Amino acid sequence: MNDHAQDKIHILVVEDDPNLSMVLQDYLELLHYVTVLGKDGEEGLALFNKGKFDLCILDVMLPKLDGFSLASAIRAKNETIPIIFLTAKALKEDRIKGFQHGCDDYITKPFSTEELSLRIKAILKRCSRDKYLELLETEEVFSIGSFEFDAINMVLRSPFGDQTLTRKEAALLKLLCLNTNKLLTRETALKTVWGESDYFLGRSMDVFITRLRKYLREDPNVNISNVHGTGFKLEVKEGS
Repeated sequence: MNDHAQDKIHILVVEDDPNLSMVLQDYLELLHYVTVLGKDGEEGLALFNKGKFDLCILDVMLPKLDGFSLASAIRAKNETIPIIFLTAKALKEDRIKGFQHGCDDYITKPFSTEELSLRIKAILKRCSRDKYLELLETEEVFSIGSFEFDAINMVLRSPFGDQTLTRKEAALLKLLCLNTNKLLTRETALKTVWGESDYFLGRSMDVFITRLRKYLREDPNVNISNVHGTGFKLEVKEGS
């Protein structure tokens, strides 16, 4: 598997209807998700144990091992991976049972591919935010060129002097550090630091970015760049 494939979202689909599973695979791959198919519960569990997935889509009525049992087995291995159930039943009891077995969402057949796409995007966005929040709580000290950023005490230290940051400045700089030399989207930054995304908060965030650039300007090897209106990138040249 090349590096490009490793950057993509990997989805495990376990569905015993071969026609539906092929349609799902074709559609998900059109959306640039790497999709692996399992035809029954036992094969689905074996594939999950062998692979590395970001999301599972499980039919409820599966041979050998039903979807609820498969979800429980997956949850025993990974407590956080998102799970979507597909079911032909719309019974409230089945939906409750699904959530009791750790599913994140539930789609009743027949469903549109657009609905599935929106559900997947919503779940992945939420999980991505949860991941960032977890990282925000764990990482403590970052090296940024000639600067050292103490995220716990919200201090940016350097040979040029120390700068005490506000809480939001520190949270924003921490997100940038966690994505050094990678794109941090405006939406991710707004929802993680401010809790929601709208135009006026976006204008406020631009002011914070300007302040952070000012704090970091003494080191020419460090820069916060704008990326095509979609976000920001903390660029740190190697060897700096």
